[in-house]
Amino acid sequence: MGSHRTRDGQRTSADPDLLAQPLWHARHRGEHRQRLLQAWDLLAGAAADVVALALPVECVCCGKEDLVLCAGCERRLRMLTRRPFRAETGAPALMDTDGSVILPVVAAGIYREELSQSILAFKRHGQGQLRTVLSKVLAGALAAAYAGTDAMVLVPVPSSGSAYRKRGFSPVHLLLAGVRRSFDERRPVCTDALRKVRNPRTGSGLTGNGLSGGQKGLGRGDRSRKVRGSMRAVRGARGRSLRGRQCIIVDDVLTTGATLAEAARAIHEAGGIVRGAVVLAATRAPDAAAGPAPSRHPGDYLGPS
Repeated sequence: MGSHRTRDGQRTSADPDLLAQPLWHARHRGEHRQRLLQAWDLLAGAAADVVALALPVECVCCGKEDLVLCAGCERRLRMLTRRPFRAETGAPALMDTDGSVILPVVAAGIYREELSQSILAFKRHGQGQLRTVLSKVLAGALAAAYAGTDAMVLVPVPSSGSAYRKRGFSPVHLLLAGVRRSFDERRPVCTDALRKVRNPRTGSGLTGNGLSGGQKGLGRGDRSRKVRGSMRAVRGARGRSLRGRQCIIVDDVLTTGATLAEAARAIHEAGGIVRGAVVLAATRAPDAAAGPAPSRHPGDYLGPS
């Protein structure tokens, strides 16, 4: 603390609020240390401001103008996903009748509030800002599942042909492209090794069970029958690359678990070893299920079996 002398020569302490503060260089608060990437961030921010003037947007959660996801809603989204959890006990298709786990799943958060609104908006429109935020959320869940394990192969659940034509992109594949950039050292290997298949008997999008269209509104049994036999590993190098590899299935939302169970079946048939799955959100918390999971720690299931 500084000081000054009074008229009678006595030294007294100066008010710290009146002292000049030392100067220091401002530090970049973005994600990058390289100046070129910092400059790119600034240019991207300026471009977003210009676009906001030309094409006004509003927050997909609260409706605030100028941003697809405002700072407040983004903060609440991060709070909702700060603790990834084991979610398979809320998915009937992933639990056996004796309460044992068929396929363990780590979810970034529960499908509600800002998380559900952001996922829906991303799947419908694919805004860049939502892709960036949700990729980080998914990367956090994958990091929790990866803790202390060897390298894994990430296998995304494929979109159906009709969904891809409607959206123009596959949400999970788009997010995984951003996820790999979030890993500084052990970047996971991603392989687009699964495909949706049509019923060879009808040539349509049915799966041989008389159920067409999406899965929304279907019960557990109908969902399981609809997706049964609907996936296979692709032919060629990508399909063969699964043989003997440790695999993690990646999807956006966990409901009954029927889709993940079908993806696991297809990977097993291709010779892959499925260690579990990671999703952005689970529609139900683990406590909503009848039986408890053997372990709730995200990374417990990725060790050797």
